[in-house]
Formats: sequence, structure tokens, C-alpha cells
Amino acid sequence: MDWLKNLDREILGAVALGLLLCQGAASLILLSRLVKGAVRRPPLTPKTSTLDRSQSVSVVVPTLNEVDRIAPCLAGLSQQGDEVREILIVDSNSQDGTRDRVTAAAALDSRFHLLTDDPLPSGWVGRPWALNYGFLASSPASEWVLGIDADTQPQPGLVASLVDAAISEGYDLVSLSPQFILNDPGEWWLQPALLMTLLYRFDSSGVRVQSPDRVMANGQCFLCRRAVLAQLDGYTSAASSFCDDVTLARNAAKQGFKVGFLDGAKVIRVRMYAGIAETWREWGRSLDLKDATTRTQLWSDLALLFLVQGLPIPLTILIWSYWGWADSFLTLQLVFALNLFLVIIRFALLLAIYPSYYREKFSLAALSFWLSPLADPFAVLRIFISAFQKPKQWRGRVY
Repeated sequence: MDWLKNLDREILGAVALGLLLCQGAASLILLSRLVKGAVRRPPLTPKTSTLDRSQSVSVVVPTLNEVDRIAPCLAGLSQQGDEVREILIVDSNSQDGTRDRVTAAAALDSRFHLLTDDPLPSGWVGRPWALNYGFLASSPASEWVLGIDADTQPQPGLVASLVDAAISEGYDLVSLSPQFILNDPGEWWLQPALLMTLLYRFDSSGVRVQSPDRVMANGQCFLCRRAVLAQLDGYTSAASSFCDDVTLARNAAKQGFKVGFLDGAKVIRVRMYAGIAETWREWGRSLDLKDATTRTQLWSDLALLFLVQGLPIPLTILIWSYWGWADSFLTLQLVFALNLFLVIIRFALLLAIYPSYYREKFSLAALSFWLSPLADPFAVLRIFISAFQKPKQWRGRVY
């Protein structure tokens, strides 16, 4: 039986070596991205309006049964300065009182206009269709078109700050990462792990130089020059995409336009989903970004996530539990050291993303944020599941 034991040791050694090489290469890719974040552009801060940019922005907000979430968005938009020429709420025949809320806002601020988009045509997803409808209906005199989601909470000075950043740095299209509002412990545990899947795959917000096929964007706050959007034929190129923001931004970057993705945690907040179940179901199915990614890139991203986010905590625990058995395997010890290093990095990154979460006061539920790395294997699993599924329902629509 000695030969069998030796064979088992050889197989284990080969597996450990292969894992070490794969995780080592993936770790170098991850570190190269994280290093860029250390010199990224600082977060946007609120700014006051200036006369030379008055009436330069048309805001478009797509809505469908948003009565429970839209009030903070309407209130925040009403506090924006003279840069905003008009605020077009493009509603898809909501039946829950959303239209009444918009009508009430319009009575207080003449910039609000309630529009009803045409029936959704074949080949279009609801969100890009509504945004495209709003773009076509907006004033040609506006230099910029700003798409805002109904679940966001724009802070005073958002639009002035965003336009200033776009003009000063020469962006044709720029979007913001928001500050997230979470409530219950499940959200605080799972959502940061899902967010981390983006940080591991792509450069963080504020990194200035990105390749066109790796550009990131966020449609919750998405500013584009009108002339550029017209040249892109509106949202047509992202018509069937469930991640239309990233798809459109990458199409723009490939055509030579300058695209930016900046940290907007100080100027816009968002309450996306309520509870861990909705977070898993709704946000998880769009994070794979398969509609904006080639199959090769998608598989590469999935492999990277598996190696540097999904495996480290389980492997570290497993090898530690059988340390006496692994003591004679140098390669296995190296695998343990590498995975422990990745776990340390993961917990350290909690400090980096801490400002991305809104805390008005101390909350016991928020303490589970510090345990969110334990949700990493589940977050990676969710991305894998999503990568092999096409959404059949999205924001109240069935496709």
C-alpha cells in the first residue's frame, strides 16, 4: 500500500502546485488593479451653481411603479441648481401612485415634466427604452443629458459637481458610484461581498485610464454630452442589454470618446433593494455584466473571482484544520500562505469601501458589514449562476 500512499501524495502535490500557480497569477492581476486605486481621483464634493453652465442639463428619470422609492429622488432633484433645464420623468404607465407623486412635484417645481413612453418594442429592455425616449424628448438646447434612477437620493450640489468634473477633465460620458443605504443585517452582510466582485474584476471608481473593453459605468447617475449620445444613436446600441449603462459606456469608449467612472459617495445615495433575498435576486443577476462582455472576458472574470475571492476563506480554514497533515507539503504551505494573504487583503478592503455605505447613526445591523468577507463564496456563486441565466423578469416587466 506504500505505492498508493505515494501516489496520493504525488496527486496532492500536483494539485497544490497547480492551485498555487493559478492563484498566484490571479493575485498579481488583482494587486495591479488595487494599486491603481491608491492614486485614483478623489471623490466628488458638492459644488454651487455657476452662471456659465445655466440650463445646460436635461435630467431623465425612468420610472415604473416607484411610488415607495421615488420621493427622495424627486426632492433631491428639486434642490439642484440652475444647471438643470428640465427634469423629465419618463413613466411606463405606473399603476401605484408614482404619477401622482410626480404631478405633485411638478406643481412645486416647473422643471418637472411627466412623460409616458411608448409601448416597449421587441428587442428592447425597459430601462434603456425609457431613457432613449427621454433623450429624444429633451431640449436640444441642453448640452448634457443626465440619466438618474428613481431609487437614488441626489444630494444638493450633485449636478454642479458632476458637470464641473466632466468639463474640467474632458469627459464625454461620466457616471458615479453612489453611497449605498442598507438596513437589515442580511443586506449589510451580503451586499458588500457582491460589490467586491466588481472591485476585484475592474478598476475602482476614480481610476483615470481604463481600456475601452474594461470601462465601468453606473446608470444610476449617468451624464453624457448630447452630441455624443446623438452620435451613438441614443441608447440603441444597448437596447437589449440588462446592463445598458456598461454596454453604452464601452461602446462610447471604443469609438474614441472619453469615459469616466468617478466616486460620487458624497453627492448621491441609493437605496437599491430591501432585504438579503431581494439583494441576492435582483442585484446579483446583473453583476455578471455578460451583456457588455465577450465570452472570453466573462470566463476570465469568473475564473479570477473563483481564485481570489471565492476560494481564499474556505481554503484557509480547510488547510488550517488539517495543518498536521499538510505540514510535510511545502506547496500546500505556500497555498495556505497565499490564501491567508488574500484573506487579509479582503478584510483590509473593508476599510477602503467603508465610505461607500451611509451611516446616519450607530446600528447593530451594520456590524455584519465587518463579517461580509464570509459571504464571498456565496457572492461568487451568485455571479456564476447569473452568468448562465438570462433574466426573465426585471423591474416589474416580464421578458
